[in-house]
Amino acid sequence: MKLLLILSLGLISYTGFSQTQLEINEKALNSYKKVDQDLNDIYKKILFEYKTDTIFIKNLKASQRIWVSFRNAELNMKYPNREPGYYGSIQPTCVAMYLEELTKERIKTLKIWLIGIPEGDCCNGTVKTKE
Repeated sequence: MKLLLILSLGLISYTGFSQTQLEINEKALNSYKKVDQDLNDIYKKILFEYKTDTIFIKNLKASQRIWVSFRNAELNMKYPNREPGYYGSIQPTCVAMYLEELTKERIKTLKIWLIGIPEGDCCNGTVKTKE
């Protein structure tokens, strides 16, 4: 009897927490959107902190436009346009996860301008030094 009760509870909890593919896709998309918003926030902070360095700002904007093109090209390389259903119903999740991965890499690159690098690094370029 106990075994039957345990199995019943296990089955109920398993099916009670299952997700549809649509829910999984939405969760992945929302996770990517959060990371994308983080990137936008970091970008805006850099624009503000370096606003007096107009040459840097011009180059940062150009770099970001090129990065967006690069990100889109990377996505198209990994998931070229194919007939509907080619990659299966999980494709939206995979696309969102790949975009999130690429965006996190960009965040890591840009954060250096906010964090700074140790004083004495002679190759800091436009990156501020840590205080």
